[in-house]
Amino acid sequence: MAIYVKSGGTWRETSELYVRDSTSFTNKTVLNGYIKNSGSWEEVYTLFTATSYSSATGSVAVPTNANALHVQYAAGGGGGGMGGVDYDKAGGESTGSSGGSGAYVSDKVWTVTGGETLTITVGSAGSAGPVSYSATAGSGGPTSISGSTSGSLFSLTGGSGASCAGGGVQGPLRSNTAGSAGSATIGGTVKTTGTTTDGLNITTFNSGPVGTFNQSGAGAAGTGNGNCSGDNCNAAATAGASSYAGNVSGGTAGAAGNGGAYEPAQVGGAGTRGSGGGGGGTEQGAPGGAGGAGEVYYRFVRIA
Repeated sequence: MAIYVKSGGTWRETSELYVRDSTSFTNKTVLNGYIKNSGSWEEVYTLFTATSYSSATGSVAVPTNANALHVQYAAGGGGGGMGGVDYDKAGGESTGSSGGSGAYVSDKVWTVTGGETLTITVGSAGSAGPVSYSATAGSGGPTSISGSTSGSLFSLTGGSGASCAGGGVQGPLRSNTAGSAGSATIGGTVKTTGTTTDGLNITTFNSGPVGTFNQSGAGAAGTGNGNCSGDNCNAAATAGASSYAGNVSGGTAGAAGNGGAYEPAQVGGAGTRGSGGGGGGTEQGAPGGAGGAGEVYYRFVRIA
């Protein structure tokens, strides 16, 4: 609720209230104001109310009276899954390995300074791997927030894309490498206790993907089934690495084929929310799936 004072005959809205504390000669900021109404105290003034959640990126100004940032969730981009391939009488076939997932943050709170500028970036998704005897799927990009006063709050690298090398249509069979996990670097001042001026206990913030307050960590590595033995052997690929400590599934695994042109079910599924793309199945070889794009979702609060 806004508070107004009359100045020179004109009502003006106050941005902040102060009171002189008898124990100190410094003015004290009033965080909350109350009046007694019919015997009950009712709050009529709150210095700062938590903002709505936002996914805005680029340069973002911290509201003047905010002093903390609640990141409900953030993740680096997921790596792409590799495509499978078939061979001409080489004694086997190859499934595509899956992409790694990006590092994550879930319901974490940092100290920030009112009026400073945050630089917020979100990692792109790693591109899907092709049907190839030697290639690499795209890696996910990093997600980060850094403040002009607070410095780097976090940097979440993306998962890397799966790859393959050394193969040829008549052999040898290629080698297959799954995507690696993204890593989390946490900086700044992390708040683990406190109550906001509008009455929110920050330890109850648990609506992010992990479901528990103050969580962050690395992503997960992709996996792979490698090469199957025997010409025209059929094998399924593996699913992309999950993100947010296993709470968001990766892209689906490409299924084993039945010869001829690859079927839709053999194509690796795309990841979501920073998870990895699934590998493509064989035989015939099918493309892998793209990784899931990174993300960030946050709001500003004031901790009393």
